[in-house]
Amino acid sequence: MNAVNQPRPSALATLARSTAAPARTAPAVVDQSVIIPVYNESDRLAATLAEVRAHLNGAGGAWELIVVDDGSRDDSAAIAARFAAGEPRIRLLRTPRNRGKGHAVRHGVLASRGRRVLYCDADLATPIGELDRLHAKLDAGFAGAIGSRVGPHADIRQRQPLPRVLLGRLGNRLIRLAAVPGVGDTQCGFKLFDGDKARRAFTLTRVDGWAFDVEVLYLFARGDWPVAEVPVRWSHRAGSKVRMRDYPATLAELLRMRWRHRGAPPRVRQQ
Repeated sequence: MNAVNQPRPSALATLARSTAAPARTAPAVVDQSVIIPVYNESDRLAATLAEVRAHLNGAGGAWELIVVDDGSRDDSAAIAARFAAGEPRIRLLRTPRNRGKGHAVRHGVLASRGRRVLYCDADLATPIGELDRLHAKLDAGFAGAIGSRVGPHADIRQRQPLPRVLLGRLGNRLIRLAAVPGVGDTQCGFKLFDGDKARRAFTLTRVDGWAFDVEVLYLFARGDWPVAEVPVRWSHRAGSKVRMRDYPATLAELLRMRWRHRGAPPRVRQQ
């Protein structure tokens, strides 16, 4: 594995302090936290929550499921509230207006209590059963494991439309150049992290939009916390909240993030 470049003194000091002392968030008291950010997902949310709950019950261990409603204008919050009313391990967090996926995930992670924290998309484009493959990497000593749709071992059941594929490839090249070299897919919405490290990293994040994944991975690399990229099963789902016009905004977020965390991009550890 490659070493990671030394971070800027301010970032290094912050990560060092957070490693030496408990983060100012809820202590880890359950084995697994699952964070699901939600924005206008009423058509599929009930099925998703039922599927995730069934998987967690079958996996054993103490768990919590946190749904973060990001200012939905449909019945998403009401659906999540019904699940939470009948199951104390399910919690609903709400923001009064739509702030962006990054803000919703941050809100959920910082409220989590799990020794390990997964965040996944409400459409379950990556099935929750793939979580076992990510756990294997943390069992092997990685601080995080991220689902990947690239490479020969990724199982893509339904591909995205060609314009999205081409824009995604271009975006990934820019991301590797500017922020996290060596990561093939930063944007797959299926990521598992050591809970304490995730909470420490998310206290430093500022990106509220789609580029938040890049900032989290950048901070993990700066902290010398190795992350494994794991090929997963994935299917494109209709109703994606990412619009074509969001790509320029995401690029702008990436540039602002790199300016905020000035310094050479870290060399990300390879598995």
